[in-house]
Amino acid sequence: MKKISACILTVAIGFGGALFLDGARAVAADPFPASPSPTTEQNSLGEQILSKERAELDALKAGDFTTFGNFIADEAVFVDALGPSSKADVLKHTEGFKLADYKIEDEKFLPVSTDTGMISYYVTEKGASHGKEFTAHVYVSALWTKRGNDWVCLFSQESAAK
Repeated sequence: MKKISACILTVAIGFGGALFLDGARAVAADPFPASPSPTTEQNSLGEQILSKERAELDALKAGDFTTFGNFIADEAVFVDALGPSSKADVLKHTEGFKLADYKIEDEKFLPVSTDTGMISYYVTEKGASHGKEFTAHVYVSALWTKRGNDWVCLFSQESAAK
């Protein structure tokens, strides 16, 4: 009986969440699409977002913190091992940061709407943070949206790779 109740509760929560998300038009959330091939439109959106993610990292590499900051939405939330950070926190913490090189691999893209999507990837970074050289291996997820003609990152989470 407890298993059935738990199953019903799980289904109810799932339907409630689906109804809530439908209002936000999260139309591409089917994790098992009939066709495993993304559409040309999805590829284009994913390529645009990956391009912005690279541009954000290139700005860090160039030490251009103004451009880096312009890629981040004012209300953005970034999460790492230290917890959540605001845009102001992220900009403050990158002041002593210099990215020397990076390599993005294993990119995955999930469209959320016609102008919003999430990208995840594995990145190897080399640089210096507050005078100390580092090499990092990190899994990244980032949610990007288009506002007018500009793309901004709304959310990013970094997890150290083991």
